[in-house]
Amino acid sequence: MSNKPPPRPPQQASPVLSAAASLRQLLDSLSREQRRNQELLVSLAFTLRSFTNLGRFLELVPLVASRLVEAEGAVLVVFHEDGRIWREQLQASPGDRCAELVRQLAALGDGELNLLDQRVGRLLGGSQVFATSVMARSVQRGRLYVFSGRQGFAWSEVHRRHLQLVADLSAVALENDALQQTMRRHERLDRQLSTGAEIQAQLLPDHCPVIDGVELAARCRPAFQVGGDYYDFIPTCPQLQGQRREQARWALVMGDVMGKGVPAGLLMTLLRGMLRAEVLSGHSPERILHDLNQLAQEDLAHSHRFVTLFYSDYDPKTRRLRFANAAHNPPLIWRRRRNQVDRLDAPGLLIGLQSEADYGIEQVVLESGDVVLYYTDGVTEATGFSGERFDEERLIRQLQSACHAGLGAQGILDQLFARLDRFVGVERQLDDDASMVVLKVREELMLPLLPS
Repeated sequence: MSNKPPPRPPQQASPVLSAAASLRQLLDSLSREQRRNQELLVSLAFTLRSFTNLGRFLELVPLVASRLVEAEGAVLVVFHEDGRIWREQLQASPGDRCAELVRQLAALGDGELNLLDQRVGRLLGGSQVFATSVMARSVQRGRLYVFSGRQGFAWSEVHRRHLQLVADLSAVALENDALQQTMRRHERLDRQLSTGAEIQAQLLPDHCPVIDGVELAARCRPAFQVGGDYYDFIPTCPQLQGQRREQARWALVMGDVMGKGVPAGLLMTLLRGMLRAEVLSGHSPERILHDLNQLAQEDLAHSHRFVTLFYSDYDPKTRRLRFANAAHNPPLIWRRRRNQVDRLDAPGLLIGLQSEADYGIEQVVLESGDVVLYYTDGVTEATGFSGERFDEERLIRQLQSACHAGLGAQGILDQLFARLDRFVGVERQLDDDASMVVLKVREELMLPLLPS
């Protein structure tokens, strides 16, 4: 007989130990799944933070969404800001499984978007489908679909939260892209405005001409980069040179195109060319406004805008100022002898209001020391901190004060703009273009009479 002890029966694992091991395996599995999901979301967020191409980012969305919930695939349908399907940005994963689905979604008409969910469910056959909206600033910018045909597959609350997070990141990407596009448009517009402002600045006189016996000063301050105010000094005999040119008649013009910005600036440029051609005809002021109104009628009618224009010509030899007015602010004239301010006005309609319009003509003879102020309504309608307007009465008082102080044309202009700036506020932008032109007749030296 053998002395060996009989073999022991195999020991069975303790039920407590088996449950603990299973729980540990379950926790390890959940931890791995949680780390994987965190890595997927972090990678998507990093791509969003550093992306420069919207299409490349949106390509990742269906892939990340399907892996987060272990679905078979996902589809992202993006809308334009006006609600149309953005067909170029239809994204799906896997590509071969969803190729036909993407093709049919791209063929949908804009009127079928209310049936989008039903169409996607029908195209995916018997798969279970979960959908969520991509919302940006309370506007639906798309729909994210995930699907699976596996038996027993269910969408948990964690799945729903993860998918909504992916949809929200997609909305942020779409909103960022829209903001970047808007910024680029604004940059292009700024460049165009800068170019327009440079061109307009070149069209306005860069200096005042020399006219025998008078001083001139002028300034235009547009409310925007490009404005609709216009002033000009035009020689009626441009072929003359030197002193003969200085002693010939000159046209002095002040105008204002209704509105501000680029459209007003373009119309002002158009009218400038027409008016300069008309001045060469040698006609009187009222005839020039009549012809200009007929020439510009069609262009102004198409733009639905009108123009106010004060046209005058000055003869240095006689000091006679003739003028006609197309409903512009009447210039102010300070009479040195009487220390009084009057208005220069003549009857006439806006340029472009009706094709057959008559304009009156008036004239005045200037005396030594007299001052004429041409201006646009952006000066008198400028508002201060209290909402009160600068108005014509305040402008008259300031003009009278500057003239009585014996300032030259440039000094008068500087003082008027300084007073306007104090009224409006140095840091505040004008609501409308503001322009002023000052003409001052040089004061003659009066010698005392010698005793006989």
